[in-house]
This record gives sequence, structure tokens and C-alpha cells, in this order.
Amino acid sequence: MGGAPIWGGTRPTGRHPGWPDRLRTLRVPAGVVTLRPVRFRDGREWSRLRLRDEDYLTPWEPMPPGRWADHNALVEWPGRWGTLRAMGRAGTALPYALTVDGRFAGQVVVGNIVREPLLSAYVGYWVSAEHAGKGATTAAVALAVDHCFSRVGLHRVEATVRPENAASLRVLAKLGFREEGLLKRYLEVDGDWRDHVVLAVTAEDVLPDGLVSRLLRAGRAERA
Repeated sequence: MGGAPIWGGTRPTGRHPGWPDRLRTLRVPAGVVTLRPVRFRDGREWSRLRLRDEDYLTPWEPMPPGRWADHNALVEWPGRWGTLRAMGRAGTALPYALTVDGRFAGQVVVGNIVREPLLSAYVGYWVSAEHAGKGATTAAVALAVDHCFSRVGLHRVEATVRPENAASLRVLAKLGFREEGLLKRYLEVDGDWRDHVVLAVTAEDVLPDGLVSRLLRAGRAERA
């Protein structure tokens, strides 16, 4: 990515502050939502949900060439899990499993973490179709962003969403993400290069209360 500042600081590059922390829990209509580090044994449920929800997920997710069934087969999980764990330990990502009532139901990954002077990252997420529209994604992203601005010490978190993805845009709007522009032909999704809206939130927008507190006050979630 061109134009990124180069920082010569001495921050350690070992285990990332804030990972592999287990985050707080929230109760929403979908159930009790928790973010925890991804586990090797998540593979079977990860593959089952991804294969079942192909039609629900494919319009929104970038995928390499090939069949969805191949990329989301159980045999793919060990490699993915190993990569995610390595990124978490190296400090370049915060890879979490999204659980509902203790069962794996999706993922939230804070990725492309850049330290000083940017202190920025992006957040990506997916949830199983059965939990869509029931507050699970909103709660999970709120938990992740609050964590980024507190324990992890970031300043900016952004997300990119296809303009047609009304559900995801609603999630981010509820959390106070602001639209900052349109990225033309940004990612190859569902067989073509698609435009994406870029949205972002900074620490000044969120602190001192945090996004979770806003959800609680608005009656969108309860502490579990």
C-alpha cells in the first residue's frame, strides 16, 4: 500500500497487547455473544456453517479463484487457523471467533494493524445466517472496537462494505461509523471487481464511554 509512513520506533513485535484476550459478553436477541480467540477445534463448525451459508455469504466476501466448497472444506481450516494465530501473536491482527450461547457462529478479525504513527486497523466480520439481524454482529463489532481503543491502544478502525450490503451498513451506522468515501473496483467479490464504501471511527468518536455503553443505553444489548 503506497503512502504509508515508515516508523522507526522500538515497540516489541512479539505477542500483541490485547490478544489472545477473551472479551466481555453481551446479551442480544440472538443470545449471549462473546468474542474469544479462534481455536483449532473450531474447524468443524466453521466449515459446516460456511458450506451451509454459501448463498448468504458469497455476495459479500472476497474469495480466491475456485469453488466455495473447496475453500471452505474442513481440510482448509488448519492452515487458516495457523495463519490467524501467527498473525495474532505477531501483532498484525486480532483474530476472534464470534460465539452465540457458547457455540461458534462466525468471526471478527481486526486486521492490518499498523502501529505508530498511524495506530490503525480494519475490522472484518461474518455471522451465520441463522443469527443475522438479531444483534449478534453489532454486539461483536462493538466489543472488538472498544477493545481496539482501550487495551490495544489504536486510534482508528475502518471497515469496507459493498454499497448493496444494507445489513452490514446498518450495523456500522448503529455503531457510529462514518462514511468517508467510495473505493472503486476495490475487491473481487462474487465474480467481479466491486466498489466498496469505506467507513471509519476514531478513538475521539468513541471514548470515554465506548460503543458497548451506547448499545446498553439504547436498549440494543444487555450485560450477560
